Amino acid sequence: MNAPLGDAPRSLTGLHVVDADGAKVGTVQQVYRDDATNDPEWITVRTGLFGMRETFIPLAGARRAGDELHVPHAKETIKAAPRIDADGHLDPSEEAELYRHYGMARPGASGPGGAPGPGGEPGAGGRPDPGSGGTS
Repeated sequence: MNAPLGDAPRSLTGLHVVDADGAKVGTVQQVYRDDATNDPEWITVRTGLFGMRETFIPLAGARRAGDELHVPHAKETIKAAPRIDADGHLDPSEEAELYRHYGMARPGASGPGGAPGPGGEPGAGGRPDPGSGGTS
């Protein structure tokens, strides 16, 4: 994963997320870590009418610039992401669904969208970082 180098999950919370075209998407609410590596892998951003929905965005390819986190996805793609509860653990099937939506291969997978890798494992889910506003 290409997480922003040098950033602890807590330092990402509150950053303004900017899409690939420079449009503001929202503010980082939570940071989810990979179960196997403990690396930050996903963020959630409040989207929708009145910010009532939290949407998952992968950190792969993201870069920090001041108080902004630039992600390589269009705002429309982010807003159309699958609805997944952001108040708990991100299980492997939910993670695979998100990777498919963003057209990405899950780290360690043999193909896009979470196809099993050489070991046959579908991959580890994610959990929110306790200091980022999530629950563990």
